[in-house]
Amino acid sequence: MQISAKICGLSTPETLDAAIDGGASHVGFVFYAPSPRTLSRDRAAQLAARVPAHVQRVGVFVDPDDALLDRAIAAGHLDVLQLHKTPAARSAAIKARTGLPLWSAVAVRTRADLAEAATYGGVADRILYDAKTPPGAALPGGMGVRFDWSLLEGFRHPLPWLLSGGLDPVNLREAVAMTGATLVDVSSGVESAPGIKDVTKIRAFLQAVNDL
Repeated sequence: MQISAKICGLSTPETLDAAIDGGASHVGFVFYAPSPRTLSRDRAAQLAARVPAHVQRVGVFVDPDDALLDRAIAAGHLDVLQLHKTPAARSAAIKARTGLPLWSAVAVRTRADLAEAATYGGVADRILYDAKTPPGAALPGGMGVRFDWSLLEGFRHPLPWLLSGGLDPVNLREAVAMTGATLVDVSSGVESAPGIKDVTKIRAFLQAVNDL
């Protein structure tokens, strides 16, 4: 079974190049001002220009308005929109307006949380299962929090999906074995500090993916 990976929250040419050279299928650019990984339009354009055609550029948003989406799509030459905390009706409007594929994030702590995935049927192209962050957290993800992966065992997924939340080079094999994920997403697990990607950790994660 071929496993592919998205490296999310990239913000420098060096770390972007490490992700691409290591075989990442997707690279994530964050457009959410409170995040330490957020990109300006100029930086997004600079990075997007380095991405080859076989790697997809994913823009990461938290319930964005149309103006932000327009700026980010133009600057980042985005191929996919990843939406956090964006209800299905709003997501459908975004898809109709932009014509781009959507990944809708579902925050998971308990089995009951998985039911939200079905609300995106006919709207999202993929569900991103991420760990639910602690109450009062400023960010919806990228905090290194993982959920109980056994919750996905035997779950009938309503849509194609990917796994996120607390992944790193050490626990990747366990996560894939337990969930059957074929696409994995990492951010804080390849950082030396919040928002600071580490080239060595990116390479190690992608090597772990390739070794599966």
